Amino acid sequence: MHMTHIDPEALVASLRRLRTTSSATDIVHQLERAVDVVDTLFGYSGAGLMFAEEGRNLRYLVATDDRGRSLEGAQLHLGQGPCVSAYERNSAVTSTDVHADPRWPKLADRLHPDVRAVAGVPVRLGGEPVGTLNVYQSTPYEWDDSDVQALHGYADVIEQLLTAAMAAEEKSALADQLQYALDYRVVIERAIGYLMGKHDLTATQAFTGLRKQARDSRRRVADLAAEVLGEGAGELR
Repeated sequence: MHMTHIDPEALVASLRRLRTTSSATDIVHQLERAVDVVDTLFGYSGAGLMFAEEGRNLRYLVATDDRGRSLEGAQLHLGQGPCVSAYERNSAVTSTDVHADPRWPKLADRLHPDVRAVAGVPVRLGGEPVGTLNVYQSTPYEWDDSDVQALHGYADVIEQLLTAAMAAEEKSALADQLQYALDYRVVIERAIGYLMGKHDLTATQAFTGLRKQARDSRRRVADLAAEVLGEGAGELR
């Protein structure tokens, strides 16, 4: 499959509207929107965003689907992969097919079979990497310079979102919000498992439904997940 390439300048322009409403109080929601825009405009099979904690250990923050979560989860478990390498090297890293890439031989066993071509670029603040923007394709794909340039353009917009939030609030407040989102990934995973068991859903169906309900009600996915788990606990009393 060949992707439709978009001029990086047009790409950044299309995302500038994300900055108009950004503030420290809604930065996580803005980052989720930014990842969704990457996925939608380019026709990637999926996208995700990882951030580093204070100990510089990456954790995933946003993923557009269950397959993307398997990509980020597998890399974090093994401590290796194209996105981890992009963070460590502070440069773009691509793989035509991670299932056959000799650089990360253990990765394929932990990936969803539909995660094949992967590209990751660093997200920076002050020139230093603080995370990675990651995309994947469900079939092998030869990434070229226009792909990488466009992804760098999106990563630059994410940096601007973070910078704007930090200008509006103290840096510690932004860090607290990002840490909150990272910590609540566990709650989201548990809620997905609960919904799968209660409604006989796949992980993808449960995750998609949870995100849609959160958006429709203008709430954080993590807050809705906590409510779902609370209701489930009440049923068992």
